[in-house]
Amino acid sequence: MPKSVDTSTNSEQKTEQLKNIAADILLEAKKQGADQVETAISVGQGLSVNARLGEVETIEHHRDQGIGITVYKGHKKGSASSTKLDSAAIKEMVSAACAIAKYAEEDPFSGLPEQQYLATTFPDLSLYHPWTISADEAIEMAVRCEDAARFYDKDISNSEGASIQTFEGTRVLANSLGFNHGYPASRHSMSCSVIGERNGTMQRDYWYTVARQASAMDDAKKVGEMASKRTINRLGAKAISTRKSPIMFAAEVSGGLIGHFISAIRGGNLYRKSSFLLDSLGQQVFPSFIDIYEQPLLAQAMGSATYDSEGVATSARNIVKAGVVEGYVLSSYSARKLGMKTTANAGGVHNLTVKSGELDFNGMLKEMNTGLLVTELIGQGVNTMTGDYSRGAAGFWVENGVIQFPVEEVTIAGNLKDIYQSIVAVGNDVDLRGNTRTGSILVSEMTIAGS
Repeated sequence: MPKSVDTSTNSEQKTEQLKNIAADILLEAKKQGADQVETAISVGQGLSVNARLGEVETIEHHRDQGIGITVYKGHKKGSASSTKLDSAAIKEMVSAACAIAKYAEEDPFSGLPEQQYLATTFPDLSLYHPWTISADEAIEMAVRCEDAARFYDKDISNSEGASIQTFEGTRVLANSLGFNHGYPASRHSMSCSVIGERNGTMQRDYWYTVARQASAMDDAKKVGEMASKRTINRLGAKAISTRKSPIMFAAEVSGGLIGHFISAIRGGNLYRKSSFLLDSLGQQVFPSFIDIYEQPLLAQAMGSATYDSEGVATSARNIVKAGVVEGYVLSSYSARKLGMKTTANAGGVHNLTVKSGELDFNGMLKEMNTGLLVTELIGQGVNTMTGDYSRGAAGFWVENGVIQFPVEEVTIAGNLKDIYQSIVAVGNDVDLRGNTRTGSILVSEMTIAGS
């Protein structure tokens, strides 16, 4: 795999150029009568290659740039955006935002974050590792990945292809409180999806790898073989009868279960009173062995950031400690609505982590003994207001801690309050590919609606 190269000098120059443009935007907004201003500028470039059945399907070189601005006149807010960085486009964008603010309704909770919460130190989180891969090299890698999948087993009958994507970009955030900072970041990924067929039935599955640094990704052969292995394992899937049973969410899907909790304690849902976890601060929502926390300053992690999308400094913090909710997920606006302090979560959480237990994947299966291992979730049947949970699922039936056969066309259901309290164990098989870091999660009982 080609190694990342150091282009820090160019990236630093680009960041400074964008910071200068941001400063010009703030000045222009002040000239046009704005009391407070915030602007974000991003520029980026990348390469995307898709190969299918050994042939190139698409090659895309892309360059993106954009500006967003929010102005406040008193407590009236106006926003506008542009894809152009020249002075004429900036003036036009600022004028549009100011015009919108002029006619907007007063909102006493709107405005920039309090200045004392803005980031003032900016540690290097090693987020920028550009990948100097050529289109030809990317094609060769995609074909190699897909070949590893296609020829892994005789029951692999077709392919949806393999893709290589690389992106590097710079984002600058500035506001009229004196904050003006930016940094470059990179993201590289490889994925593969194939189709298997046996006895007239077909299944598909996929696998992917993603990292800030190309050398940290899994190699092409491993990604392809994992895609095929997962597909082959699903052949012969069948429905099971309706029952109540333990459910084990595999690591690659268990993050969604935690995501519903985060949604329920997000400021917007709390102040709108559209959450099943209203007034949950200080309440026992999970068993006492569950800790959930943010780690925003991890080097090279996908969710790392020294500040949120408002410029508020991030820091490691507990959200759940010993099963008790210790903090909500708030932006400046939602914090004001709730009479609280921002938690630096404008734009989302940062490397949300569920503390692992001692059991590996096989140990978790043995702990479950008999039940359903869920490896895929289908549909969006989650009600944040009530906590009712009902989603299509596929996976494997397990007996005596051993996988017996693949399962499809079932629905798993329950209420999230009960599900969270019924968590029995969290595995140490943590999936590090995304912004939520958790191992597999075992729930003592849920309803399975089958045939």
